[in-house]
Amino acid sequence: MKRALLLALPLALLTGCAATQGSNAVTVGAPGFWLGVWHGFIFPVAFIVSLFTDQVSVYAVPNNGTWYNFGYFVGIVFLGVGARSSKRR
Repeated sequence: MKRALLLALPLALLTGCAATQGSNAVTVGAPGFWLGVWHGFIFPVAFIVSLFTDQVSVYAVPNNGTWYNFGYFVGIVFLGVGARSSKRR
């Protein structure tokens, strides 16, 4: 218990230094959660295409911040590349 507290306390203090995004920095119509999910899902294809052309990127900028990032994570981990299940023997 003490060890967990000793690890959690510095981590909590460190997160206080994290930058935040102001609400006026988000443009109207910026990609949000659902486009983040889609972009995370198509990441492998978008990455390969982005190697050959400057017209395609793997991440939308500007986006609405946290919700887009969370959707991107969900798209990659649960729907895309990370969703492959391993076979157990």
